[in-house]
Amino acid sequence: MINKIRSKITHYGTVSKNDFARIIDDPESLWGSLIQNGYINENGVLQNKLKEVGIEQIELDRRYQNKKQEIFDVLYSAQNKATIKEWVESIVIAFILAIFIRTFIIQAFKIPTGSMRMTLIEGDRILVNKLPYGPKIPFTKQRLPGFSQPKRGDVVVFVYPEDHKRDFIKRLIAVGGETVEIRNYRIYINGQLTHIKDPTGKDIDYYNRDADYGRVNQVIKVPKDSYYVLGDNSPFSKDSRYWGFVPQELVIGKAELIYWPPQRIRIIK
Repeated sequence: MINKIRSKITHYGTVSKNDFARIIDDPESLWGSLIQNGYINENGVLQNKLKEVGIEQIELDRRYQNKKQEIFDVLYSAQNKATIKEWVESIVIAFILAIFIRTFIIQAFKIPTGSMRMTLIEGDRILVNKLPYGPKIPFTKQRLPGFSQPKRGDVVVFVYPEDHKRDFIKRLIAVGGETVEIRNYRIYINGQLTHIKDPTGKDIDYYNRDADYGRVNQVIKVPKDSYYVLGDNSPFSKDSRYWGFVPQELVIGKAELIYWPPQRIRIIK
């Protein structure tokens, strides 16, 4: 079955001796003439010369003059099918490339909420680079090798741990093995004041919340291979303070660029 389908696809848009046998008594001679003049090759594939001169301009032996239109019709049909085949092949290749790029290299996202204001605002369309951390292999928990690890301050996109059908974007604050505390609107990593700045260079204010991972005087230990993330718009962000940590396997990539709308185009910092 597969071989038959493959054969039909391969020969779609070509001509054969049988196509001409239905029209004339000596298809072998016509076949040889078309090959000799460079209009087709031995496999019946139409050549560029035929496209350049046009079917109506090809030279035919006098024996075939009374069947000229029928011969032209065969060639026209093959040419139309060849054009369709080229378009379909181009579309299929473009589709495969798009899926490959989206899966392993870069993916576009739209910002739905204001949790990352003013770094990102509602309606921003961004590009997320999957190469730095290594793209995830579909349907597995494995990743291809990246050239860096997620680090503090990176704006990352990840699968929401409490609902794998949703993607979130936040700023990475602490990595596995570190302790993190929100104290007086600032971040303390392993007990040391750590400045987390917005794109303008100002310290971002982070707020304590009466939640499982963001209370006053609460020091949180980040598990191995996990991350603690917060939204830049801290008063209105649902982040690690509420639902905990992002496992490494759920990280999609690093947010790199706002590409739309035009007045918002910029590198994400």
